[in-house]
Amino acid sequence: MTRIELDRATVEVPTDTGGRVLLHPTTLTLTERRVAVIGPNGSGKSTLLRLLDALLEPTGGTVRVDGLDTRHQPAAIRRRVGFVFTDPAAQLIMPTLREDVQLSLRRTTPRRQRADRATEVLDALGLGPLADQSVFDLSAGERQLGALAVVLAVDPALLLLDEPSTLLDLPNTLLLRRTLDRLDQQVLISTHDLDLAAGCERVLVLDGGRVVVDDAGPAAVQAYRRRTAERLLPGGRG
Repeated sequence: MTRIELDRATVEVPTDTGGRVLLHPTTLTLTERRVAVIGPNGSGKSTLLRLLDALLEPTGGTVRVDGLDTRHQPAAIRRRVGFVFTDPAAQLIMPTLREDVQLSLRRTTPRRQRADRATEVLDALGLGPLADQSVFDLSAGERQLGALAVVLAVDPALLLLDEPSTLLDLPNTLLLRRTLDRLDQQVLISTHDLDLAAGCERVLVLDGGRVVVDDAGPAAVQAYRRRTAERLLPGGRG
C-alpha cells in the first residue's frame, strides 16, 4: 500500500481580514487499503484530499506520498495518484467515454495499444456497451463510473475520490460502492455516505479543519453521529 505522511500539514488562505485556516496543523500516517474522510460541509475534507495529489500545496508543514514531497515532486506524485472529482463533468471532456479514456492514456500508453486498453478498462467497470454513446445520454451514475474509468486507465497506485456519490441516486450510489469494493487500488474517499465510510478500515472525522476522530470505520461513524446529535441539542456546540 501507498504510504501517506502528513507532518503538521497546514493550509491557510488570505482573506480581507487577514487569513482563514482551511486545515490546521495535521500529522497523520495512512497506509490502510480503504480510508474514508467524513465531516460536515466546510470541514476540510476536500482540502485534505487535494493535498495528497499536489493539487494544493501546504502553506506549512509537509505532505509526502511514498516519500515524494508534494511541494517539490508534484509530477512524480500525480503519476502514482488518481483523483476523481465530485462532478464527472470535470473529467469527461470528449464526446464519448472511449475517447475520454484514450485521451487519458496519451501520457502512459503507446498509440497502438490505447484502443485495447480503453476497451479493457470500460469492460471491467461494466461500461463496454456505453463506450461509444454520447456522454450526455448517460445517467449520472454512468458518468461517474466513466470518470472513474478515465482515472483507472493509467493504473494509479492510490485513488482519491472527492464526494463521488453526491450527485447520485440510491441505485447508482450502490453501483459505485460495489465497483469500489472490487478495485485493487488503495482508495481514500471523502464522503457523506456513512454506510460507505463504515465499511472502511480507517475513518477520519474532520471538523473546522481539524481531525477530531481517527478510528476504525464503525467506531468513527458512531462518534461522528454522536457529535452531530450533540451539536443539535439546545446549548450544543456550534
